[in-house]
Amino acid sequence: MTWQGWFTLAVLFAVIIAMALETAGPEVLLMGALFTLAAAGVLTPEETFAGFSNQSMATIGALLVLAAALRNTGAMEATFGRVFGRTRHELGGLLRFLFPVAAASAFLNNTTIVAMTMPVVIDWARRNRLSPARFLIPLSYATILGGVITMIGTSTNLTVAGLMLQAKMPPMGFFELAPVGVPVCVVGLAYLLTIGRRLLPDRKDPTQEFGERQREYTVAMMVAPASPLAGQSIEDAGLRHLPGLFLVEIERGDTILSPVASDEILRAGDRLVFAGLVSTIVDLQRFRGLLPATETTDPAALAPERSMIEAVISNSSPLVGQSVRDANFRTVYDAAVIAVHRNGERVRGKIGDIRLRPGDTLLLRAAPGFLRAHHNSSDFYLVSEVADSEPPRYDRSLVALGVLAALIVVVTFDRLPISIAAFLAAGVLILTRCVSAAQAHRSVEWPLLIVIGAAFGLATAMEKTGVAAAIARAFTPEHAALGPRGALAAIYFLTVLLTEGISNNAAAALMFPIGVATAQRLGVDARGFIMAISVAASCGFAIPFGYQTHLIVYGPGGYHFRDFVRVGLPLDLACGLTAVAVIPMVWPF
Repeated sequence: MTWQGWFTLAVLFAVIIAMALETAGPEVLLMGALFTLAAAGVLTPEETFAGFSNQSMATIGALLVLAAALRNTGAMEATFGRVFGRTRHELGGLLRFLFPVAAASAFLNNTTIVAMTMPVVIDWARRNRLSPARFLIPLSYATILGGVITMIGTSTNLTVAGLMLQAKMPPMGFFELAPVGVPVCVVGLAYLLTIGRRLLPDRKDPTQEFGERQREYTVAMMVAPASPLAGQSIEDAGLRHLPGLFLVEIERGDTILSPVASDEILRAGDRLVFAGLVSTIVDLQRFRGLLPATETTDPAALAPERSMIEAVISNSSPLVGQSVRDANFRTVYDAAVIAVHRNGERVRGKIGDIRLRPGDTLLLRAAPGFLRAHHNSSDFYLVSEVADSEPPRYDRSLVALGVLAALIVVVTFDRLPISIAAFLAAGVLILTRCVSAAQAHRSVEWPLLIVIGAAFGLATAMEKTGVAAAIARAFTPEHAALGPRGALAAIYFLTVLLTEGISNNAAAALMFPIGVATAQRLGVDARGFIMAISVAASCGFAIPFGYQTHLIVYGPGGYHFRDFVRVGLPLDLACGLTAVAVIPMVWPF
């Protein structure tokens, strides 16, 4: 190799070590490596920035907007919320959610699926007195296993598809990975339901450990006239044993039902009084047909675009000494009070009758401009927005699901390229108000896109300087003792190793030129090696930092590093052996 090759190899080695040690985020490290190579003259300016114009990177951004629309409209929650049914046992729960989640991940980005379904899984586990730690690792793994079935199932597959186009190869078919992805998925799910399930930790839910010390409110919710909850029992509606939340009583006309029995049938107009944490009060909004019972009947106060705000009343506030109703809060502040917290006490009674005091914390449903208008107001000591508190727009859920279905059909039958179809879908979702332009912007994971764009440039440097060919020679035997299948296994497990140590997209981009060079050196078709890299770069299960979905469930599950190693290493091996056995049958050497 020339000095440029050795320099590129040194930069790549430094990046891998830095990623493994977590000295900085992967987007910072890969961008640093990319511009180091550019400054050294290894890459031209055109080659440096070429990856950021790759259509696969843009496609991932558009798909993230689609996922935000599904979440904002409650489409995903309405679908997966019914998956568990009346199942109350661990194995039954795993059986009911693993297969639908894996199937959905074949058509949606797995990071998105985990983010949207994790609250549903945690809620079900808590209601049934089971540890969420028994379910969140399987959730992450199942989405990855399902994602290897189609081209759009993971960002890794799209990254490899983009590299194939860049290398002037025939494009990856939408279901081209399915012949190897389906067996890998089946083997992986079977492992999770048998051996893997026995290796999972049984750890107490972190919210149960610390929830008692968090701020609590008493909030009233109203069963809407056309609510699907009407006619259901408390148990069947899912309102029993909510995490961090207790159903205190039901007000039905002049009658107060307390304590509330599990088999009590809900009626339209019932006023349900809950006591609990603000995070779980936010979750109440996701029950379709359950609305905050505020001091106002103005529908605008409950409009979907309104979010939850916490505001602490100051000593000088004109609200002090007045009831919520007498203060005309809705008219003055364009916000509706839905709960009050006072010195660690749950303030009882109807919201409109509560007389406010200095230091009271109000939980509000407020217009978008409330935070900006009153952040420095003398009426309040502190004003802050509750994260992810906008209620789902259920009236748009069918539109969002229809757009998703149309996208799948159009791409499956090759009517439009995935890049064009994804952007059209995102545009339709914004125009139909399934997601606002601001929400669409927030939904795009810019660090992920930076990693992908920079990784394309590093892959170009590896190929241009001969690093890829040199590594291929090191992993390709000079004699035919191992043959193409042995080289395929070496490429697969080297890709898994890189995925575990750095990240999936970076591993795919780094290994792509190596796989192509290895196949050329052996005189065989490179397509099987490329498919092995695509699958292997997704199937890294042993290290939590190697894949985004693992990081999402790491904290909520209360996991330790060793939990992933114990459960994931056997799965790495099982998926690898399956893929290496199947790939030569589909793409013969």
